[in-house]
Amino acid sequence: MEASEAKIKKQGASRLCCLCNQRRPVLKRPKTLQQICKECFYEVFEEEIHQVIVKNGLFKSGERVAIGASGGKDSTVLAYVLSELNRRHSYGLDLFLLSIDEGITGYRDDSLETVKRNELQYGLPLQILSYKDLYGWTMDDIVKMIGLKNNCTFCGVFRRQALDRGAALLKVDKLVTGHNADDIAETVLLNILRGDIARLSRCTSITTGEDGPIPRCKPFKYTYEKEIVMYAYFKKLDYFSTECIYSPNAYRGFAREFIKDLERLRPRAILDIIKSGEDFRIATTTKMPEQGTCERCGYISSQKWCKACVLLDGLNRGLPKMGIGRARGGVNGDHQKETKKPASAARSLESKQCGSLDF
Repeated sequence: MEASEAKIKKQGASRLCCLCNQRRPVLKRPKTLQQICKECFYEVFEEEIHQVIVKNGLFKSGERVAIGASGGKDSTVLAYVLSELNRRHSYGLDLFLLSIDEGITGYRDDSLETVKRNELQYGLPLQILSYKDLYGWTMDDIVKMIGLKNNCTFCGVFRRQALDRGAALLKVDKLVTGHNADDIAETVLLNILRGDIARLSRCTSITTGEDGPIPRCKPFKYTYEKEIVMYAYFKKLDYFSTECIYSPNAYRGFAREFIKDLERLRPRAILDIIKSGEDFRIATTTKMPEQGTCERCGYISSQKWCKACVLLDGLNRGLPKMGIGRARGGVNGDHQKETKKPASAARSLESKQCGSLDF
């Protein structure tokens, strides 16, 4: 009888949170496989992000920080947690929401409504910039011209520059994005598959662009996507969960599926891939591209023209595939010839300026 009672007590204890031993667990952490209660999950989730911020010296008191906000789970959780930690630990930051409207009907217009609600919920000022205003094109227009095969190339290049331009408008010191551990592991694999040594050497850095106009930080570098979803769910945060309608054929999707398969077999695989990326060393004999500035718009570029200007020029000339692929010979595409075009051609290029950070 005593043995049975002891067994029942042991079983009951095993069903308690492994951290507090007081409440019933509601989830198993994907990263550690610990069975923990909701309250302990909130605590360890937020504390881990705080430690990442402190140990890596991501912010200084008094800095203005823009949060790249898309309305999705990552950026919504980032805005909520960073607001909470800023108050709790007295970071002394001025936080802003920065959103980019790519012009994707039925997707971005809906997600921006979520961001506008987040602005009111978290009390953070919001700045929205659109591709249409910046480049004269929407993604809907671009997809009509180029189709669904390489559209993500345009969106990624334009979005990165648009975020920098928005951050410059807000006069912020740092830009933070919701890139999580899964995203970074995917990027490591993609850069290996592409043989992109330059990006491989920096893709695991928690802060990038320190030599550029505005540094970018990734507080979620070691945070699993599943835990972000769980946090948003249990906190009942208001976020937009629909995938981009133009992304199903994206090359990154194959790396994402591979990462998910690895995670199912071995949950720590994501962190191990990131660690491997951090430990890569580029041979001193490897010639790396030299950073300069785009002759057309002044944005950071290792070529005469930055990628955004090359892509935009191709669109404006009715040759959208001109800028797709890797540049050769130190000059983007045909732009050795472009410098010889008459002044009228130069004026037509200037009519769609992109990338200028002189506000």
